Amino acid sequence: MSSALAVQQTNFRNDYQKVMVNIMYTSNWFQEKLKKILEQEDITPQQFNLLRILEASGKPLSTLQIRERMLDKMSDTSRIVDRLILKKLVDKKTSTTDKRLVDVTINDAGKELLERLNQKNEQIDNLASGISEDEASQLVNLLEKIRSK
Repeated sequence: MSSALAVQQTNFRNDYQKVMVNIMYTSNWFQEKLKKILEQEDITPQQFNLLRILEASGKPLSTLQIRERMLDKMSDTSRIVDRLILKKLVDKKTSTTDKRLVDVTINDAGKELLERLNQKNEQIDNLASGISEDEASQLVNLLEKIRSK
């Protein structure tokens, strides 16, 4: 029995419980699909998120600044940076403004990797193609409302 079918056939205490279970199953489903796409480039979702943060910044960021922008606030930013350095996708050096910090920048290889992944945006977007843009916007607002409590 698929997990989605299991959710549909379960008796729930109330709609709030049904929402939580559906969010958990859907989150796991999306994570597995996205992980398969990223594995083709030998990169994890956290590494992908970090590279996107660096690319959007356009300037060096400290690990503290990166962590503030990460979706997963519990991730070990320094460890993720170190793994990206081993993959030769980012560079780090001592900060010019604060010698206690390091500046992390995305390098050309990291930018090329993101470009290859950008070419897969349609494949990624298709994961949510069962809903309209209006429904997607409403869902984002509802999920943000849940997380804001």
